[in-house]
Amino acid sequence: MESSVTSPRLERAPAPKRRISRLALKDALSGYLFITPQLLGFLIFVLGPVAAIFFFSLQSRNLLSGKATFIGLQNYVQLFTHDPIFIKVLVNSLIFTAGLVPLNLVLALVLAIMLARQTFVTGFFRTVFFSPVVTSAVAWAIVWSFMLQGDQGTINQVLKLFGIQGPNWLRDPGWAMFWVIVVRVLKNVGMNMVLFLAALQDLPREHVEAAQVDGANIFQSVRYIILPFLAPTILLVMIITVIGSLDVFDHIMLMTGGGPSNATMVMAYYVYFTAFQLYETGYASAVAVILFLIALGLTILQWSLRKRFIDYEI
Repeated sequence: MESSVTSPRLERAPAPKRRISRLALKDALSGYLFITPQLLGFLIFVLGPVAAIFFFSLQSRNLLSGKATFIGLQNYVQLFTHDPIFIKVLVNSLIFTAGLVPLNLVLALVLAIMLARQTFVTGFFRTVFFSPVVTSAVAWAIVWSFMLQGDQGTINQVLKLFGIQGPNWLRDPGWAMFWVIVVRVLKNVGMNMVLFLAALQDLPREHVEAAQVDGANIFQSVRYIILPFLAPTILLVMIITVIGSLDVFDHIMLMTGGGPSNATMVMAYYVYFTAFQLYETGYASAVAVILFLIALGLTILQWSLRKRFIDYEI
């Protein structure tokens, strides 16, 4: 005969669930407490200033007088309709990015492939190519400025040995941007080289060896094995390099000051020039907003194209 009396143990069954819920709540609270400092730092030092820049761009603000007047979108209208320097600055920024990013990526990738093997010689050259990354940007730019001078510059002194008279490279509108790009590439290519080297350490060697057994040469191995495997890293490096190229300031400031004839005036330097030399912080904020939107748009574009170029299985 079955008993209709409910077991006391069965009646107390929900108790462990309450205990589990309390433990989950405690873990969640602990997690929120751990991320609170980072979240507060992001809100205060990142999101707050970005929101302030958007707000300042809608004002006419003078750094010296401290006066601020709300003018809506007038700063943006001024940028695109009555400021010929801004159009030149925008073109210069795009030229700088278009020149720096491919040169940096290709050189970093070639160096990484050449120095992938662990030997004493490759270790030495890795140090040589990475050393500019940890070198002071100020010292790097000043040294190259001396090297690129007119008759007394190192480059022109070497050219004289071959009977070539070089110009004052950084004072020639046709050469200034080219040399700023080259100097910037040589300064930062070591960082991208290290990122590619790290990715190459995970490359399955058996795929490369199998391709070599099948008769593939080095160029075919790079094209059909190494590059597809490095595609995610290439995308990451490209995004970082594009953002860095749009934010370049120190090399422009120290080498050319935006000259000659605004030939190297890029958007980041134009923000500084407008805010701290013309003291128009509202107008400079509008330029900063345009720069932010361009960087954001290019990043989203590159990220959206990842499925088209990153499609492989190893």
